[in-house]
Amino acid sequence: MITETTPTTRDCVSKGFLPTRRPALVLEKKQLDDGVFSLAVQDSYMATHARAGQFANLYLRDLSRMLPRPMGVASVHGDAVQFIFAVVGEGTQQLSGLQSGDHVDILGPLGKGFDIREGKHYLLAGGGLGVPPLIRAAQEIQSIAGAHTTAIFGYRRNHFADSIVAEYSERTLSIDESEGNVIDLLDRWESDATAAGESTDVEILSCGPNAMMKAVAQWAREHGIASQLSLEARMGCGYGTCVVCVTPTVDGLKKVCLDGPVFTAQQLGW
Repeated sequence: MITETTPTTRDCVSKGFLPTRRPALVLEKKQLDDGVFSLAVQDSYMATHARAGQFANLYLRDLSRMLPRPMGVASVHGDAVQFIFAVVGEGTQQLSGLQSGDHVDILGPLGKGFDIREGKHYLLAGGGLGVPPLIRAAQEIQSIAGAHTTAIFGYRRNHFADSIVAEYSERTLSIDESEGNVIDLLDRWESDATAAGESTDVEILSCGPNAMMKAVAQWAREHGIASQLSLEARMGCGYGTCVVCVTPTVDGLKKVCLDGPVFTAQQLGW
């Protein structure tokens, strides 16, 4: 299992250690779509240790905005770590103004990522800005013996991540709101796999709006497929101290930043 050599945030906290907040050099900022940006920073620690599904906190220069912005890792190349985000407020607007040569403070990697194993076929079901952690999952799975992926992405309009994930995933199915949704793509995948006589012994990794992920979890349950879901939540600290990001599970309230962000559908009761 690929996650065995990398401690989760909970492992670090239990041992009294967390990676320190530190400045990272901005290597590149690109606009992928209206209000959607890719930000690449240089940080060898993140690049070495960040697993698919983990995230980093990015801090603003504006000290009047104390809370960091949590962002899932989208890809890693050498010591460069890529994040993809949408401008949804003043904080992300400030991050979109960063340029090559600037520095941004980061803390990470944080959280518990996807449980990825050898020899499995993973369906990466993502919606909107839930797709970046799944791009990293496709990148990671590409190097695992016998494992492969099909990316299943839903967008509001433009399919801004298809060309990025295509570098790592064997197949990409995508759709926008005018055409349908992620469940339509899952049905298409199942129909194609059945017609081709392919094995449907798969597992779903999903990230996106909660309504979408609940629908994905229900589809997976109806088809006897296991699913792992990466939750999005507002966070204060990002490492389990402030208790802002709690979510209900079958075992009571859990912290998205510390016990997640990845949970199984069974853990969530979905």
